[in-house]
Amino acid sequence: MTKPLEGVRIIDLTHMLSGPYAGMLMADMGAESIKVEPLKGEGTRALLAKDPNNSFNGQGAYFITLNRNKKSVCIDLKTEEGLQTFYDLVREADIVLDNFSAGVPSKLKIDHEHLSKINPKIITCSVTGFGQDGPNFQRPAFDQVVQGIGGGMSITGHDESHPARSGIPIGDLGGGMFAVMGILAALHSRAANGYGQHIDISMLDCQISMLNYMATMYFLSGDNPSPIGNGHFVHVPYDAFKTRNSFVIIAVIFDSFWDNLVELLDIDALRDPVYKTQPGRFADKHKINGILTELLKTNTTEHWVELLSSARIPCAPVNKFSDALSDPQVLFRNMVVDVPQAGGGSVKTPGNPIKLSVDSSDSYTPPPLLGQHTEAVLHTMGYSEERIADLKAKKIVG
Repeated sequence: MTKPLEGVRIIDLTHMLSGPYAGMLMADMGAESIKVEPLKGEGTRALLAKDPNNSFNGQGAYFITLNRNKKSVCIDLKTEEGLQTFYDLVREADIVLDNFSAGVPSKLKIDHEHLSKINPKIITCSVTGFGQDGPNFQRPAFDQVVQGIGGGMSITGHDESHPARSGIPIGDLGGGMFAVMGILAALHSRAANGYGQHIDISMLDCQISMLNYMATMYFLSGDNPSPIGNGHFVHVPYDAFKTRNSFVIIAVIFDSFWDNLVELLDIDALRDPVYKTQPGRFADKHKINGILTELLKTNTTEHWVELLSSARIPCAPVNKFSDALSDPQVLFRNMVVDVPQAGGGSVKTPGNPIKLSVDSSDSYTPPPLLGQHTEAVLHTMGYSEERIADLKAKKIVG
């Protein structure tokens, strides 16, 4: 069975999280992802590599997760011969992906302006904190920086005195996801029009986009929203409630769910006719939540999830990783996969969330050793053994 991006060659210059995540998603879908690294390796190789709890065969969790299905080629881009070798790669490539700081690709002469002269059909994509232009585009940025500037942190947490970042690094991961969307759009455009182009992904732009309808509400009302913990600014009950052993989420969106909940719990105080519609429930939010809090702490999360689910009331446990990664639905969807490792053995990581009805076949190759594929890739470009040996001797490639 084929994969949808087979035949697409990506030169992956990325490091850390946002760029590598984008490259991983495309490699999972069949793209040939050639990870071009400096001779000492990209920095993520060292993260957790010596941590006994978070490494395997000398590779840390970051690198293991983000670099499956990729090849490693080492080139010193700061030398003229190294740059020319890179250009030879570009001639045979479809995409060049980077998440360098803004301006770095231009200094290295690997930006779209330079590369499009070598391959007019090349698609380049840069993921940066703030994009390629604007009054503050050269500021350094990491995940929490863009979460803070992007507004999301101001509505995360339980009160305005204690802003909280998302537990998942959504600033980095959001940049990676939008990069994949942009690249696929550019590939489609190239197929129709024959030209490549540059994709400028700003992590901050992505955060602003994901404010979505809440941003529109701000523009309409002029009011800054406040953090409300696990509650909702419209729906009641909609929260995470303490149980005897952990927490249970109840999410009553429609009035019909409320009717089901009232019948199931059979509490007279909840049968007030005014609660049958959302405005009445919202006006008495604290009373309703208080009644549920007292009841739900009398039994376990498992008990309540089973009972609520039987009445088709939206509910869920608040899973720890150990629960989420062993959930039968998650396992059935192949969202926990064994990725083989260089040197033997395998490591479990999250699977590929993109499921296609035809061109979808999960398979995983080990995260590459440093420079593992340099010779093989250079051979595909017509380099002779002698030429490769000369470049190695000069420490141009490794």
